[in-house]
Amino acid sequence: MPPVSSDPDSARIHAPLSLLHSTPGFLTSERLQAMPILHETSTTARRSDSVPLFPGGALLPFFLVTALFFLWGVPSSLNDVLIRQFMKSFALSRLQAGFVQSAFYMGYFLMALPAAWFMQRRGYKAGCLLGLGLFSTGALLFLPAAIVGRYAFFLAALLILAAGLACLETASNSFIALCGAPESSERRLNFAQAFNPLGAITGVLVGVVFIFSGVELSPARIRYLQQTHTYAAYAHFETMRVVRPYLALGLFAILWAILLAKTKFPVLADEQRPASGASPAGSLRQRPFVLAVLAQFLYVGAQVGTWSFFIQYIQAYTHQPEKIAGYFLTGTLIAFGPGGFFSAWLMRFVQPARLMGLYAAANVALVAVGVAAPGWTGLWAIFLSSFFMSLMFPTIFAMGLRGLGDHAKTGGAILVMTVLGGAIFTPVMGWISIEAASVAASYIIPLLAYLYIAGYSFAWQSPGNPEAAGLAAGPNNAEPASN
Repeated sequence: MPPVSSDPDSARIHAPLSLLHSTPGFLTSERLQAMPILHETSTTARRSDSVPLFPGGALLPFFLVTALFFLWGVPSSLNDVLIRQFMKSFALSRLQAGFVQSAFYMGYFLMALPAAWFMQRRGYKAGCLLGLGLFSTGALLFLPAAIVGRYAFFLAALLILAAGLACLETASNSFIALCGAPESSERRLNFAQAFNPLGAITGVLVGVVFIFSGVELSPARIRYLQQTHTYAAYAHFETMRVVRPYLALGLFAILWAILLAKTKFPVLADEQRPASGASPAGSLRQRPFVLAVLAQFLYVGAQVGTWSFFIQYIQAYTHQPEKIAGYFLTGTLIAFGPGGFFSAWLMRFVQPARLMGLYAAANVALVAVGVAAPGWTGLWAIFLSSFFMSLMFPTIFAMGLRGLGDHAKTGGAILVMTVLGGAIFTPVMGWISIEAASVAASYIIPLLAYLYIAGYSFAWQSPGNPEAAGLAAGPNNAEPASN
């Protein structure tokens, strides 16, 4: 741990970056303030690895909620498979298929603030049950959507499903962080988050094995099936293949909701804190917060867009079958997981904002190669960019919340709403790929996003920025609550 300056302003201790989720979700100021504080003394602070990782007396709810981190990773990565599958079954363009991500992330956007307000009144357990209810409803609606055979019905089901995930992420992150010893909050939340990439990998593998049929028709074959009036049967067959994985997810969510409903949850300290009545408008107009919102919007759009068109990129420039392309997509998710752990270790030695700037610069170079040299070289460059994405969401989130004080709850909800970037970037990239007749050209959009994030990061950690002082202290400290 870095030494603490004698200057009271620079001696403040700041929130662990790893408490903030790397995929949509947030912690609020009231939840952070409810945690007992690690005060720095003339010696060293109490080490987090010397206290229990798991909460005494709340092990069952802890593990039931931890399983939710795995659960929401599955449908998030299944979207990348759905885009390719719907292009086949509904004969969609890349622009039209990109609305899969638009519907999904619109659900997050619309539910972020309502989820926070609901949790203020009813608590974490009710938030998890609401989320599982919406999630299971959206997943089960895939069956009637497939029977009717309407793309718009699938988009509506995805929006409802994603609204449930917004509730789950809002409740689960804070519950895991606060349900045990505050000194081990970082380790505890990292433990829970480790299951999310496993869910994402599982989702892609399930999609590749159970959704992709391996049947890819040439234009000539499609014309033949249309002439013989058998193309509709082929399209219906491909559409129905998406149903079974989502039915399984919906039934699993119902089972998990029953288990949670029968489990007694502890009442945490922040559930008893009165809400502040002060207006957040002034704090949310602060320049650092506004810049963080833009950075988060661009990052989520870049991440979602990169993965959404990776299968199409592989097939366009390396001519691999869809199943092989799906396995490459799985590999990018595998690269993303270790990237987060490695970044957390590096932050012991490098300022988080500076490290994010270096990662963003690396992605600028990698995505530029993907745009300029489509083929196997570009494929591996875009593949590696997933590793350098890993620290961006939580780091931007922490930087955005600094200085908001009691208004961090609303600020956190707004930062969650920036997942709308995923809803916008995907169809924009699809449109560019059509207009330029090049999937590689569409990756200019993520490249521009990483350029902004690199500039934002290096400007933040510059000596003239007073907000950078706290993050420079590294992730192993916690900020005192303001009274």
